[in-house]
Amino acid sequence: MKTHYILIIAILLAFLTGPVMAGTKYMSGSPDLAATISGINEFSQGKDATIVVVVQNKGLNDVKFIQSTLASPTDQPNTAKLTTVRLGSGPAPLVIKSDPQMVGDIAGGASIPVPFVARISSDAAPGEYLLPLELNYTYLDNAEQVGGDSMIYHYRQKTETFQLPVKIKPLVNLEVLHVEPEHLNAGNDGYLNLSIRNKGFENGKNAVIKIIRDGSSPVVPVDSSVYIGDFPPNSTVNTHYKVTVTKDAGAKTYPVNIIVVYENRDGDTITSDPVTVGVPVGGKVDLTIVSEPITVYPGTSGVFNVEYANTGAATIYSAQARMSTLDPFSSTDDVAFLGDLEPGEHATAQFQLSVAKTATMKEYGLDSEIRYRDALDNTHISDTMKIKINVINRSGIGLVLSNPILVTIIIAGVIGALYYLFIYRKRNVSQ
Repeated sequence: MKTHYILIIAILLAFLTGPVMAGTKYMSGSPDLAATISGINEFSQGKDATIVVVVQNKGLNDVKFIQSTLASPTDQPNTAKLTTVRLGSGPAPLVIKSDPQMVGDIAGGASIPVPFVARISSDAAPGEYLLPLELNYTYLDNAEQVGGDSMIYHYRQKTETFQLPVKIKPLVNLEVLHVEPEHLNAGNDGYLNLSIRNKGFENGKNAVIKIIRDGSSPVVPVDSSVYIGDFPPNSTVNTHYKVTVTKDAGAKTYPVNIIVVYENRDGDTITSDPVTVGVPVGGKVDLTIVSEPITVYPGTSGVFNVEYANTGAATIYSAQARMSTLDPFSSTDDVAFLGDLEPGEHATAQFQLSVAKTATMKEYGLDSEIRYRDALDNTHISDTMKIKINVINRSGIGLVLSNPILVTIIIAGVIGALYYLFIYRKRNVSQ
């Protein structure tokens, strides 16, 4: 039993007489910050770019004391506390969109990436520029121990500025100087003529300028590419494209996109950002019948006039009007040539039409359409129009003349009267 007591006492004495935890005090050391751009620092004109700045703390704590009577400070003197990073544009032709960023504490030997969003000016001159980077932080200058367990911290604020190099590489930058539509009307093919300048600083080699449909725009390219070869800075080219305009388009301006594909000075193939321009489009071709309804009698035939008008916005060429007959009508000549019709112009077609004797007295509508050519010699057929025809009964003398029996009686009466008059005069003469 005594042995157990002795062992317990020995263990307690070992704990009580063990080593005392020592405090640490650093005699020198401070943050040593550096900044660089991570990855590629070359950017293109007219584009948004993310510039990732890496802030590194290379600060060391050189000399430290370890003593049992010292209290260990919470902060290390080589830690950059409450660090704020601000990137400026300086003389560079760009705009930094990101606000200054609070990144917190950066311990010695640590690094932290800080992204900034920038917009490069579309007319930025190529070259190398320096962006000012400002670092604001606080660090522990020294810690003063008061008594055995109290510390008074003395901090200092510091601002450092670094110059970060970035490069702006040249590009071909398109500027559309003039847009000229040619025969562009809804539902028709036409041409689009563009005058385009290279306002960039790159000499594009083997350049091809393309037009691209903008979303659901009714202006649809047919021939979309024009090869122009070398495209040096400040040069101007004229391009010519065939396009079509959908039928649902109205008389207004619609967008189309223009890009250029070229080889840069490094031999890389570059596709420019699209430039959107407005293309004026005229209204569609619209044809209508403007003549009054035709009046006919059952059992008759004849040549009738139908007047058409071009009420649309484009000239039509070599127009031909056609009439489609159905019972109780028939025709031996249902096509008429109208020629060229400018907007607002009228033309008259003549059709031969026969009406059956059994025709019902009412208003009929015969289908009519016009086949024509546009300015590019493409063939089109108009919407169907209605030729209105009223079939009516004869009245008065017309009704009498339409009855063959009555006509025969009348003719016989006239002949008899003439014969009687002839005999009567002859007798008077002989007396």
